[in-house]
Amino acid sequence: MLVNSFLTYIRCELNLSVHTVSSYKRDIEQWREFATGGKIDTFEPRDVTTNDLRLWVAHLAQNKASQRSIRRKVQSVRAFYRYLNKYHNIENNPAAELQLARVGKELPIYVRTGEMTNLLNEEWDKEDFISTRDHLIMLMFYSTGMRCSELETLTDVNVDTSRGELKVLGKRNKERIIPFGKEMSETIETYRQLRDDLAGPTERFFTRPTGKPMYRKLIYNIVHRQLTEAGVHSSRQSPHVLRHSFASDMLNNGASINAVQQLLGHQSLATTQVYTHITYRELKLNYQHAHPRALKKGG
Repeated sequence: MLVNSFLTYIRCELNLSVHTVSSYKRDIEQWREFATGGKIDTFEPRDVTTNDLRLWVAHLAQNKASQRSIRRKVQSVRAFYRYLNKYHNIENNPAAELQLARVGKELPIYVRTGEMTNLLNEEWDKEDFISTRDHLIMLMFYSTGMRCSELETLTDVNVDTSRGELKVLGKRNKERIIPFGKEMSETIETYRQLRDDLAGPTERFFTRPTGKPMYRKLIYNIVHRQLTEAGVHSSRQSPHVLRHSFASDMLNNGASINAVQQLLGHQSLATTQVYTHITYRELKLNYQHAHPRALKKGG
């Protein structure tokens, strides 16, 4: 099937992540469902017109899909047709001519430095495996800026406390080295001892008490619970918010944007530059709250 061969191509040839491939698959399956009235086995890519896609976009909008979501879905279909053009002799790309409104970039949501400090300074039971593991997850996200998928697949052999470094496998299977400090090193040693006492040495670094690997939803739930219990006010309480917090605090404390780009594993510097807007916003707020002339009416 053409859809399956496309998904294999973007996973194996383009080295896109499992999460990204899943998004492409979901978008294209939704399009096939709409285009065939639910009879997806009758889907024929050659018969699709730009007008068909306009009807789909209208349908998505009527069902309250966001402009960002609609744009991503159309881009998935475009990528599918580019693949068909190149490898399956299908000449038309009905999605290429579809014009969509530009979506403004939202500033990343982050946790304020003081809130993160209070959360990580809270005492936890250092003799309890789950308590120590969950504290370390929060500390590692905030101290390294790694993605949830990178933490989930982190291997034990790639965490080196003697050098204060860990190696992660990022997007497109690119490896990078991230340094960490003494606090995290000591917490890692405590966690490792508790984990090995329960389950013995494991391939994955983070595990459940049985030694089985963590999974994405469990990691998300741990972060959400920890932020909620700490009274952290954020419109989204997820691992990615901690990644944003890492980046903004690094820049606020003098790190170069190129260094932050390397630590985050961004391919393009433009992706990292959004965090400079956060730091400017924070600077502006500090000025407005502190400078006597800014406090004056009309200042």
